[in-house]
Amino acid sequence: MKTQQKEEYKATSNACKLCSPLGASLVFRGIENTMPLLHGSQGCSTYIRRYLISHYNEPIDIASSNFSEETAVFGGGANLKLAVDNIIQQYHPAMIGIGTTCLSETIGDDVPMILKDYAKNNPEENDTVIVSVSTPSYSGTHIDGFHAAVRATVDTVAEKQSSQAAGINFFPGMLSPADYRHFQEILSDYDIPFNMLPDYSQTLDGPMWTEYHKIPQGGTPIEKIKAMGDALASIELGRVLAETKSAGQLLTDRFEIPNHRIGLPIGISETDVLFDRISQITGKPMPEKYALERARLVDAYADGHKYVFEARAVVYGEEDLVIGMASFLSEIGVVPALCASGGKSGHLEAKLRQVIDDFDAKQIQVKEGVDFVEIGEVAKKVNPDFLIGNSKGYKIARAMKKPLIRIGFPIHDRMGGARVVHVGYRGAQQLFDTITNTIIASRQDSSPVGYFYM
Repeated sequence: MKTQQKEEYKATSNACKLCSPLGASLVFRGIENTMPLLHGSQGCSTYIRRYLISHYNEPIDIASSNFSEETAVFGGGANLKLAVDNIIQQYHPAMIGIGTTCLSETIGDDVPMILKDYAKNNPEENDTVIVSVSTPSYSGTHIDGFHAAVRATVDTVAEKQSSQAAGINFFPGMLSPADYRHFQEILSDYDIPFNMLPDYSQTLDGPMWTEYHKIPQGGTPIEKIKAMGDALASIELGRVLAETKSAGQLLTDRFEIPNHRIGLPIGISETDVLFDRISQITGKPMPEKYALERARLVDAYADGHKYVFEARAVVYGEEDLVIGMASFLSEIGVVPALCASGGKSGHLEAKLRQVIDDFDAKQIQVKEGVDFVEIGEVAKKVNPDFLIGNSKGYKIARAMKKPLIRIGFPIHDRMGGARVVHVGYRGAQQLFDTITNTIIASRQDSSPVGYFYM
């Protein structure tokens, strides 16, 4: 009789991922007049508020049902109902977005049943939309929580209101507020109605206030989410997302709305796909200004090719962001020698092979479900010219004396994380200039001759 070998357990040190309710909270912050509520202990909402504030530099309220020792034993139903009451009385939101935490999931609180009982006994509060989503951190990453919250919102709110289809549903994934503004500009230039979910372009990167707002202005209006049942088509971004039961797929199943799943539009190739899909849906050509942006980007590639060709990079972060960035790096001649993520979809390498030519010849290493200790060990072996990812990789870059280009989330040790443009020809232009200048500066600083010209 064979003895079954147990898989060796490894503790995580400096995880390359964040908790699932953080992603859900981010989505709810991108819906107009909505308050996120975490069903669990006060520490969960405090941790997430601190993390988001550090990146976005904006005030962020996230409510909590405030578990105690007694609640953990006897259940948190009463706490959740009280929390909903308090939020309605103090904030008067159009919607409350509820995410569960490890503690409430572990004790088995049936949140949908609790909310059903609340609605039955509080009919006067039924004007407030309540969306709940299961987001225990032990079963996923912040990206899983993000997409789960988008799907739960669409599931609860979207309706079939008209027999005539109109507009585009756009699901951008977890990108920066500046990326969201760029998407809005692109869709507006096609002169077609669109419903984008979420939209924290203003709620997490807004102007200076002259007076305090309990809930910041901006976000996707609930009426826009309702209208998603009447769209011509949906576009959702993320190659790994395409392997899940997504919001776009839900709309296809329920309302027969065609769903277009594409990668994050980083670099020319992936951005071309985005414009092709929008043109296909609308029947309109790419606006001239984007054709000119693309042409200038191609010219920049030619100008800078000699500096970036065969440079080596370590790319890490969310799986879809890693895939998009690796596609872009390969496009400009940089070898993404290590592509790493804390996500565990099981699809990372297969999706990378779809976007990188000569994947095997380049000897690209792919690591998923890893922390920064493991990333650092492999990074030393591939000897990159630079690292590209969020602030959490700084210790590796510092130890290796290699430059770190900060993208994605979180960026805690530099200003402007909310204003990094990753997408479109415009984002690729900014990234290309940053990467090229980083390589030039590194070589210049390490040269025995202090030269002045490239």
